[in-house]
Amino acid sequence: MTIRNSFILTILPLIFLASCGESPKEKQKSIVQTEAKKDSVQIDSTEIKKEKEFVLTEENAIDFFFEYQKDLKVDKVKITTRLGSFTIQLFDNVPYHKANFIYLTRKGYFKDTQFHRIVKNFIIQGGNSDDVKTGRKRSEIGRYLLPPDTRKGHKHHRGVISMPSSEINNPHMLASPFEFFIVVTKPGSYHLDGDFTPFGKVIEGMDVVDKINSVEIGEGDWPSQNIYIQNAEIIE
Repeated sequence: MTIRNSFILTILPLIFLASCGESPKEKQKSIVQTEAKKDSVQIDSTEIKKEKEFVLTEENAIDFFFEYQKDLKVDKVKITTRLGSFTIQLFDNVPYHKANFIYLTRKGYFKDTQFHRIVKNFIIQGGNSDDVKTGRKRSEIGRYLLPPDTRKGHKHHRGVISMPSSEINNPHMLASPFEFFIVVTKPGSYHLDGDFTPFGKVIEGMDVVDKINSVEIGEGDWPSQNIYIQNAEIIE
């Protein structure tokens, strides 16, 4: 073998290794790092998904609203309909009902629900709808009831907002958290005291509440023309 051939045989493996760019160990390390990155992203996504899937239940609702109301600094909600807007101020000493109403408002639940029950010279009741999306929103938020809180000194004066009780298997008059009614009677409807929980009052726009109460109604106290809540927003 000539010196020239010997040189070629020696240099070829070196050229081959140089052309590879990285050793097998380096490639393996790169793959492991990539897999680790993938795993970390998947864990983060799972945590975010769990947070989004949180729903209220009979078991966790009271504990949740107990914590939720601790830092609440807002107490006013503005409700807008095609007949105008009115503003509600919520009572601080009815914490669970106040927290529930603020929470649902922030979740956008009331938007596009309706004032579905109008009883002349008595009440207007809102927070429900025959639209499919209302049922879907309820399912996403959860299934729960609230205990009555009737001993805080609040009465069903005209303009007071209160919470109706659920009509399904409810011997203890637990409140239906997605709905509310506003008293229109002058000076009030005091026969409701003790059975339902007043948790706020209309402080502006009572004339709009009266307009809603005066619309034409059909069967089951449902308005002949739907009265949608176009928006419900927190007043900071």
